[in-house]
Amino acid sequence: MLVRTMSSFHVSDPSATLPSPMNQPRQQYLSSVRTAVIKLGTQVLSDSEGRLDAEFISSIAQQIAALRGRGIRVTVVSSGAIGAGLRELNLPKRPTDLAQLQAVAAVGQRRLMDVWASAFAPHQLPVAQLLLTREDVDDRNRYLNLRNTIGAVHELGGVPIVNENDSISTDELTKISFGDNDILAALVTNALRADLLILLSVVDGILDGDGKPLRLVDKLDEARDLVRAEKSPLGKGGFNSKLEAARMVTESGESMIVADGRTKNILPRLLDGESLGTLFVPAGPKLSSRSRWIGSVRPAGKIYVDAGAVTALVEKNKSLLPAGIVGVEGEFVRGDVVAICGASGAAIARGLSNYSADDVERIRGKRSAEVRSLLEDAAYDEVVHRDNLVVG
Repeated sequence: MLVRTMSSFHVSDPSATLPSPMNQPRQQYLSSVRTAVIKLGTQVLSDSEGRLDAEFISSIAQQIAALRGRGIRVTVVSSGAIGAGLRELNLPKRPTDLAQLQAVAAVGQRRLMDVWASAFAPHQLPVAQLLLTREDVDDRNRYLNLRNTIGAVHELGGVPIVNENDSISTDELTKISFGDNDILAALVTNALRADLLILLSVVDGILDGDGKPLRLVDKLDEARDLVRAEKSPLGKGGFNSKLEAARMVTESGESMIVADGRTKNILPRLLDGESLGTLFVPAGPKLSSRSRWIGSVRPAGKIYVDAGAVTALVEKNKSLLPAGIVGVEGEFVRGDVVAICGASGAAIARGLSNYSADDVERIRGKRSAEVRSLLEDAAYDEVVHRDNLVVG
C-alpha cells in the first residue's frame, strides 16, 4: 500500500472484447463487488462552457441508484467546488490569492451539493456531505470516525458525497496533498475497505504512447516505459495521481478502474464486466483496516536500515530490530507512523514506532541486551513490531 516510484506495466491486449478469455479477469474481480467508491473530476462534471453539467450528474445519479438496486453501496468523491464557485460569483478566472480561492470553494461547494441533491431526489435518495482534510486521515480516531460516519449514512439509506474541505485546507489548493481528489478517493476506498474504486475521467482509461487504452493492468512496474504521460489527455498530473491511486488500492487487495465517465450507462456496464476503461487488478490479498491506515498516513519521520534489515523485513516477514538501524530522520514519538528506508533512501515499509526519534537514535545498531541496559523498563525488543508494519 505504500506509494513507491513505478517503472513498468504488464498489460493485456487492449483490443480484447467480450466474451474472450481476456475478459474473465474482469468478471472475476467485479462480479463480487458490494462496495464501491466513484470519483468524478472537474473536467467530467463540466459542460463545454465549464459549468456544472446538471444533466450529466443526473445520469450518474440514475446509474448509482441502479447499482444500489443490485445491493452495491456507492460512495461518491466529487470535485467541482471551485469551478462551481467561479460561475456562482461570475468570476472570469481562478483567483491566485489563497483566501479568495478558499472563499470561491466555499460558495461553490454549496452549489455542487445542490446539484447532487437534485440529481438523487427523483430516486428518493438523500445525500450527505463530508468535507475532509489530510489530517482526517492522519489521525487514527478521525480516520475511524470517517469510516463509521460513511457506514452510518449508507445504513440510513443516503449517498455519501465526499470532497476535500478546500475552504480551510491549503493542501489541495496548492497541489501538495490529495492531488486532484484521486488520492483522496483511494484513501476513502481504503478507509471503507471498498471492493472497487472507479475514477471517471474524460478518456477511455489510461492510454499508452500510441493513444490506445490499456484494458488490463496486473503489475505496476516500469509504467513509464509503456505509458507516456505527455501523450495522455489526462495531463501529467492526472496521469501520476491516477497511478498512485492505483498502487494504493491494488496493494490493499482491491481493484480500480479508470474510465470515460461520458460513456452511456458507464457504471452498470463496468460492473457487468464490459471491456471499458483500464482495470487495475489486486496486487495481493486484502489487507486489514489497520494495515491500510498505516499505509495511508503521512510518516512523521524516517528510519534508515542496513541491507540485512531490508532482507529481514521484506523477504522474511520479520520485525525491525535496533541492530539493523543506521540512521534516523525527523521528529516522532512513540506510536507515530514512520517510513523505513533502505540504503538508497527509498521507502521499503511503514510502521508504528515503539520509540521516539531520540530513543531510536540512542539504540540504533545495538543488540537487545544493550538496549535493555540503556532503557531498562522502557525497552522493547522491536522498534517496529511485524504486526504494526506494512511492507511495500
